[in-house]
Amino acid sequence: MRRIPPATRDRLADEITFHPANAEARLLREALGRFATGVTVVTTQGSQGPMGMTVNSFSSVSLEPPLVLWCPAKSSTRHADFVEARHWSVHVLGAEQLETCLRFTRGGAQFDGLPETRNDLGMPVLPGAAARFDCETHAAHEAGDHTVMVGRVLRVTVAGPGDHPLVFAAGRFGQFDPEE
Repeated sequence: MRRIPPATRDRLADEITFHPANAEARLLREALGRFATGVTVVTTQGSQGPMGMTVNSFSSVSLEPPLVLWCPAKSSTRHADFVEARHWSVHVLGAEQLETCLRFTRGGAQFDGLPETRNDLGMPVLPGAAARFDCETHAAHEAGDHTVMVGRVLRVTVAGPGDHPLVFAAGRFGQFDPEE
């Protein structure tokens, strides 16, 4: 991994402080964008057929038992299907899968034109993901304008070595090469 040189400027000299309840939402969004995240697509069998959602709120919760979480927005038209789903799959996207990421954003093509592939649980899955976590819903917690979905990991599929993840930070997509 590449070493990062010490900071060359005083970050505190440029700092701003605000209270999220009193500030424009844009300021909070920009501050949160300072944290780079991976990019995932969560899929399930919805009431109208296979569906997916691009998500960057994915996180590990526990190794024993194996639990992960993600947070769908309540404003999403797909929210109810995911909250009511018994099973779902989280696909960690590789750096070359930006098109897949965009398919599952609001207004994207979703599964249109993709070959239908399902896992042992009957959930729709996407080919070529860097990793896939097949989950059973463990809990759903209301959290402001989102729901925190906690899933028990039933099975994991990992791509071969050399794959680099698709990352998102400051409103932009990119990749992280751990060998640089």
